[in-house]
Amino acid sequence: MNLTLKRLLGVTAAVAMGATALLGTGVGTADAAGRVHCDRAEQDMWSSGPSRNLTAHHCNLPDNKHRWYTIEIDTLVRTHYKRDTLDGGIDGTKTLHNRTIRCMGYISSKGAVNWFGCPPN
Repeated sequence: MNLTLKRLLGVTAAVAMGATALLGTGVGTADAAGRVHCDRAEQDMWSSGPSRNLTAHHCNLPDNKHRWYTIEIDTLVRTHYKRDTLDGGIDGTKTLHNRTIRCMGYISSKGAVNWFGCPPN
């Protein structure tokens, strides 16, 4: 076997081992996310897509802080607006059941939990 081929195989093996180590670390981080259950939530839907925020009710909030939260929602009501502003009017609503959404954080007040940083799924 020539020297170039040996080097190429060595580099390939090193990259494969490094990728495996990184993927293993990522799995542990993703598994550490806080899991939350909410009975009901509302989310605005704009012409450009879903809002990055949602308001939920009857949630069991975790005791410790996490970077990401996985929210399991029994009933999610999405209000579809005609445009990207509230004064554009409502086009309709859609009720979804048993949805899971990930969010970065929350603020809770008066029985409602306002989740923010929720990328579309």
